Amino acid sequence: MESTKVLDAKGLACPMPIVKTKKAMNELEPGQVLEIHATDKGAKNDFAAWAKSGGHELLHTEEGDVLKFWIKKG
Repeated sequence: MESTKVLDAKGLACPMPIVKTKKAMNELEPGQVLEIHATDKGAKNDFAAWAKSGGHELLHTEEGDVLKFWIKKG
């Protein structure tokens, strides 16, 4: 999946992945996609809820040793 920007949030515990994601999303234009790499297992629920509440779209999630999320700015 193509992304405009990649955010490395590996090794960070809640709420830091969301804090860094919010900051990175502020730098994007509507319609652009942010790819986030995280290792916090709680991030899956956190990103889904955060994207919905912020008017963004969680496009795709990949699970593995590193969780990957693609969020389209609304």
